[in-house]
Amino acid sequence: MVRPTETRAARRRLDREIARLAVPAFLALVAEPLFLLGDSAVVGHLGTAELAGLGIAGTVLTTIVGLCVFLAYGTTAGVARQLGAGRPGAALAQGVDGLWLAVAIGLPVTVATALLSPGLVALFGASAPVAEQATTYLRIAAGGITPLLLVLATTGVLRGLQDTRTPLVVAVAGNLANLVLNVVLVHGTGPLPRLEIAGSAWGSVIAQVAMALALVTVVLRAARREGASLRPDLPGVRAAARAGVPLLVRTLTLRASLLVTTYAVVLAADSAANTGSGGGGDAVPIATHQLAMTLWAFLAFVLDAIAIAAQAITGRHLGAGDVAGTRSVTQRMLAWGVASGVVTGVLLAAASPWLGALFTPDDDVRRALVPVLLVAAAAQPIAGVVFVLDGVLIGAGDGRYLAWAGLVVLGGYAPVVLLTSAAGATLPWLWVVFAVLFMGGRLVTLLRRAAGDAWLVTGAEAVR
Repeated sequence: MVRPTETRAARRRLDREIARLAVPAFLALVAEPLFLLGDSAVVGHLGTAELAGLGIAGTVLTTIVGLCVFLAYGTTAGVARQLGAGRPGAALAQGVDGLWLAVAIGLPVTVATALLSPGLVALFGASAPVAEQATTYLRIAAGGITPLLLVLATTGVLRGLQDTRTPLVVAVAGNLANLVLNVVLVHGTGPLPRLEIAGSAWGSVIAQVAMALALVTVVLRAARREGASLRPDLPGVRAAARAGVPLLVRTLTLRASLLVTTYAVVLAADSAANTGSGGGGDAVPIATHQLAMTLWAFLAFVLDAIAIAAQAITGRHLGAGDVAGTRSVTQRMLAWGVASGVVTGVLLAAASPWLGALFTPDDDVRRALVPVLLVAAAAQPIAGVVFVLDGVLIGAGDGRYLAWAGLVVLGGYAPVVLLTSAAGATLPWLWVVFAVLFMGGRLVTLLRRAAGDAWLVTGAEAVR
């Protein structure tokens, strides 16, 4: 019989392990939306058209890079399983395969994005001034895609090795560099000319390249110490690609939902502008949505810190064959997720009247932002549970279920949000649909899976 003191001691040990991984992961994950937050803060003071253009270009970039998040998630799960099975050399060899896969994907995607940037921006149907700003930013910022994919892959390797501190150090340094470069290149300093929105894009690319170089160096040194080959292993790279397909589908459904949401916002804004009821034209609601979605991404990454811990710990426990430990850590991390969601929701609601002033001088955007942020705040506890369970199932290698669940949620959400937009709904109501159908749908599908046993597959090679 387990005594209550032993149970409390085990819970404290688990809390310390979660905190050891989640706290640095939280700070590192915050860095990703901080790139756009920093850009938004600098570009927003250039004008509303520039901020709206950044919103569209940022959506394209985050979609492209976000689709490849399997480079981090799949690598974390695979490396953690190998580590749990007592095979650090095999863990790093698998990680190196992930790095080569990132390069193989990133180079052609970089070229395609730069060449097709006008057409990609045109898909959103924004006005000419907004589209011009978005195209300028996107064409330059495409140069950071391959470095960002390498950052994803190397971060995944280090998380799988239970190291979330190194990505934190690199992320903090990269964001400080990004902010300084943005201010200097956007406004011009000394001999440097004023580049406006193009300067923001160049600053981000330079910072992203530096971050990638730093993390790749750390992983390659660790691989050398364990005797893992640094050369591309084609069977290993192909295996990493195959393992990433379900997570790619899962991520594609999530990004498609966000794209559909942005498209619905643009349609509603255009309709309001054409009927004369939009106040500031189509730029105000688009810019407002950009700020709200950037803040949502910021909070989502905060909650995802616990999911990162879930991926690493779940993979390690299942790699070692510890099903009971996996169940225990899942329950504890769910409690962390709910508590974190409540805290972020309360803080967002309390700060909503003042957040707009940080990003734009436009009073119309500031006023429109408050009700949208209140909707986002109400959805935070749901998001806390969703992110934790998503991380647990990714760590378990349950990508196929996540892919099918994502397709089901997208199929239910997309037509409703588009119909709501066509009916003339305002931006806060579009966010209500986003919170209830999209986040609520994910919650139901994840809770259903976690209640069963099909995802509890053990062994070093069980990721599928």
